[in-house]
Amino acid sequence: MSPQLSRITSDERLPTHADVVVIGGGVIGVSAAYHLAKKGHSVALIEKGHVGAEQSSRNWGWCRQQGRARAEIPLAREALRLWEDMQNDAGVDAGFRRTGVLFLTKNPQELAAWEKWAEIAREQQVHSTVLSAAEVAERVPGNADSWVGGLHTPSDGRAEPSMAVPALAAAARKHAVTIHQGCAARGLETQGGQVSAVVTEKGAIRTQSVLLAGGAWSSLFCRRHGIELPIGLVNATACRTTPAPEITMGALGTDFYCIRRRLDGGFTLALRGRGTVEVSPDLFRYAKTFWPTYKQRRKGLKLSFGKSFFDQIMRGTSWSLDKPSPFETERVRDPAPDMSLVTSALAALIKSNPELKGIEVAEAWGGTIDTTPDTIPVISPVAAMPGFFLATGFSGHGFGIGPAAGKLAADLVTGETPLVDPAAYSHMRLIDGRPLAPVSLF
Repeated sequence: MSPQLSRITSDERLPTHADVVVIGGGVIGVSAAYHLAKKGHSVALIEKGHVGAEQSSRNWGWCRQQGRARAEIPLAREALRLWEDMQNDAGVDAGFRRTGVLFLTKNPQELAAWEKWAEIAREQQVHSTVLSAAEVAERVPGNADSWVGGLHTPSDGRAEPSMAVPALAAAARKHAVTIHQGCAARGLETQGGQVSAVVTEKGAIRTQSVLLAGGAWSSLFCRRHGIELPIGLVNATACRTTPAPEITMGALGTDFYCIRRRLDGGFTLALRGRGTVEVSPDLFRYAKTFWPTYKQRRKGLKLSFGKSFFDQIMRGTSWSLDKPSPFETERVRDPAPDMSLVTSALAALIKSNPELKGIEVAEAWGGTIDTTPDTIPVISPVAAMPGFFLATGFSGHGFGIGPAAGKLAADLVTGETPLVDPAAYSHMRLIDGRPLAPVSLF
């Protein structure tokens, strides 16, 4: 089941024209639409289901700089500033608070890696503190485990996924973005190789600029137009607990369980690095590219071979734009939670924190993470189709860096000076044969 999500209303009339059409109503698409509209452009945001319904409301709710790959640190830093600005602009609480992120470890090698990362982060104006075992004991005095050290970033934050994207959508609407839910994009029309329109199930919108922020659906959409986009799908599980004593105001991560304090007094809880990889024709297609990342993380991954494999074969990638598309068949991806992970996470949390004895799981859910081979997103124009841009493949990092990723995408669409150097996020790096290596610390 999906977590409870704040809903927004749709605009009744689909525009015939827009300066920019944004496909996808998650945190990335909504943030991009907001920044495009603030630049003075007319923007139509189209979503096959409803705003924030997929991974944007199913993630942990961490807004962190800590542990980001070197290339992502500037984007993560800007995102925290924009979370505050956009929440204030919306006039609606997105649950954003700067309450810090703390990671704990029992592994001396991991602690050494954190020390190196903290040095890199300081060079980019992110100040994290590496903690000794004694300092960890002072910060989490009731914790029953023995830690060799920790990493703390007090400027990091948290937000409430079920509230956040609808709140940001309210901010976008204040700047005249039109929002169209239950309106799947079937594909693109072009003239002379340049984007000329988006065809939706409710009609066409003429435009010269399209941003695809479709998350788990992006690769399929691109394949319809002969564009390669290596994306792997990982089904993850999280849950929320009943109200519990406050052992942390922010987010706490260990080598096994991870938690975030919620506004309702409970915790969002999950297991670190665990998930189920959907075996699909696309996965075989890009297997060589994904192999380094899989080798690094396979201990926490299960493989699932089932209905989705045959669904992909049957649906193909050449549907007609005047007939229903695959995006109208499954409005919202809602994978079942892996309850074995939920049980293990709750048991580990209580064992480590005896004062939480008696808390229960109030709700559990699954979600689908769209991941790239190097776990770095694609925020980039598509060279093969002028006017088409991507903001996808966020590899589980999209919620926290969403406001800045949307701003960077908006800068690229409009040709303005980008928020940060976009080179690391190029689409071409995934398809030109260059070696890729997984780079995220967490």
